Amino acid sequence: MKLTLVITKGSDFFIGRIKEIPNVLTQGISIEEVKENITDALGLYLEDLRSEKLASEVVYEEDLIFA
Repeated sequence: MKLTLVITKGSDFFIGRIKEIPNVLTQGISIEEVKENITDALGLYLEDLRSEKLASEVVYEEDLIFA
């Protein structure tokens, strides 16, 4: 799967977001720090999604592979 990291300059920090998943945001004092932090932010977001799924009644689930 390919995701796009978009980095903008805020007043004090660089702000990073994943274009395809707008809820995944992070910041850093450098572009390199934002690149490192976005991986953690994405991991936490996906972990939260998994927790929500466990709380609901799943009717069907299938692994999808993106090339």
